[in-house]
Amino acid sequence: MRLARVLGAIGRTCITAGVLILLFVAYQLWGTGLHEARAQSALEDEFADDLASAGAASTDGTDGVPGDNANARPATTVPPSPPSPDEGGAVAHIVIPAIGVDKIVVEGVTVDDLKRGPGHYPDSPVPGQPGNAAIAGHRTTYGAPFNRIDELSEGDEILITTLQGSFRYKVSEQQIVSPDQVEVLNDFGDNRLTLTACNPKYSARERIVIVAKLAEEPTPAPPTTAPAPSSEPDQPVSLDGGLSGERASAWPAVLLGLACALIWLAAWIATKFTKKIVAYGVGGPIFFVVLFFFYESFYRLLPANF
Repeated sequence: MRLARVLGAIGRTCITAGVLILLFVAYQLWGTGLHEARAQSALEDEFADDLASAGAASTDGTDGVPGDNANARPATTVPPSPPSPDEGGAVAHIVIPAIGVDKIVVEGVTVDDLKRGPGHYPDSPVPGQPGNAAIAGHRTTYGAPFNRIDELSEGDEILITTLQGSFRYKVSEQQIVSPDQVEVLNDFGDNRLTLTACNPKYSARERIVIVAKLAEEPTPAPPTTAPAPSSEPDQPVSLDGGLSGERASAWPAVLLGLACALIWLAAWIATKFTKKIVAYGVGGPIFFVVLFFFYESFYRLLPANF
């Protein structure tokens, strides 16, 4: 009898652990998208306000968003003194019709930046300006904006709107490189857009690089967008630090994990004094809210965000 109880307890523990692991996988693939969706909604409003303030010209009649207009042309004038994008702020709107991408691009490629959407490398030109503009994005988490960039073929269009107008790029090549091959961000003497993401999916072992060439003449960079002198290196030591992830403190995950355990224990104890449906009906929602934040903290302990 005692053996049966022990085996039953082990079985229930294994089932519970399996369910929690499956929930964590679901959080990675879909739960992180909730964070990105909220951020994108706020960024859309922010970018629309910035466009209105800058007086950016619309080329397709949709408030300066490029949409499907294959003949989009850059603005003929440079807005006077456009504001420099803040870290994590909206810098552009990218649309890739061939793979269904329609996202606001944020400034920066840190872990927190890429949780909000594709990120623009701060040391690269803004898309539409001369040189090699570069953008990084996730493939499997946080909205997975670049999930299908491996499907892009030569000639596919990438449409981008910035505060200086709308621009059309055409894909020219695809590369697979190691994370330390930062030379793909160099200025090659042409006007290109470089998209980077982890490769293969669910791994940060390599980087997939999509190169697209600007189909029109670039718009000169306003003087105010020139980077300030800095003692920092001109290039990152690896591609997409925000994609590979960075280790965070373990304490938030530990404390939230203990909170989850205590909430579930309290609900179980409550079943001794009231009906199970009442105990778990009250404790269950609280448990799952805390569990969501536990997964968020635990996820930051992992070596990659993909």
